[in-house]
Amino acid sequence: MNPKYLLTAIVIFTMPKFIMAQTAQKPYSIFSPVPKEKLREMETDRPDVTESAITVDAGHFQYESDLFALERERSESSSQKTVMIDRANLKMGLTGSISLQVGIETYTWQKERNNETGEVENSKGFGDINLRLKQNLIGNDKGDFSMALLPYVTLPTAAFGNSKLEEGLIVPMQVKLPSDWKVGTQVELDHLKDNSGDQKHVEYLQSLTVSHEIGKTITGIAETYFTYDFKQHHYSSFFNAAVQVEIARDVKIDGGVNYGVQKDAMKKYFLGIAVRI
Repeated sequence: MNPKYLLTAIVIFTMPKFIMAQTAQKPYSIFSPVPKEKLREMETDRPDVTESAITVDAGHFQYESDLFALERERSESSSQKTVMIDRANLKMGLTGSISLQVGIETYTWQKERNNETGEVENSKGFGDINLRLKQNLIGNDKGDFSMALLPYVTLPTAAFGNSKLEEGLIVPMQVKLPSDWKVGTQVELDHLKDNSGDQKHVEYLQSLTVSHEIGKTITGIAETYFTYDFKQHHYSSFFNAAVQVEIARDVKIDGGVNYGVQKDAMKKYFLGIAVRI
């Protein structure tokens, strides 16, 4: 079976089942929130690319955002600079093991230059909307190993950029090691719009991240990941570094860089925040 049809089928059939699955696992739900004194340690899906396998506690809301991010990309034919303000992930715990996520791009400004003609195109405004549903499979409340399934659909709501529905499936995993070390990995299949034209392609991503406390409230994060485009047979690799600081029990700020090794791979610099309510 063609990988893009297989991926689409997986997303279509798994997302509705996640909504209904295992709602009786715990007495808490979106209508019966977990008491504050019983909340798990706050986990975030940022600042690294590797997602957390832990869901938001039932009945609680978590806001995570690139408050400011700058991305640069360059190919033989064009160069592109993108500035994003408040690229947010809004997360709500539905049950003890399921959380709903809505990703929004509040404001994006993009400048693209054709290297052959010198023509410059500027675009700005609200971006796409990303709908995700995280189902934890193991390790949400106890244990040293955690794993989750995270199907998503991206709606082409932006006035510019993608004009196609995109979808994918993310499988994040994490292992807790002695002395506060954590090792995470993620495998991901994405069905994405091509950079040019109206066709789509399947892309594979795999990551490895290591984090460790370097102070009482400071965590250092180092990560590497690669992507592979099955249509273009194109490989890109990245090295990322970030620091996350806990400034209150339910508030964390972070900053870092995602650096593409290849000349045409994206370079990203960002400052972000995560808040749990």
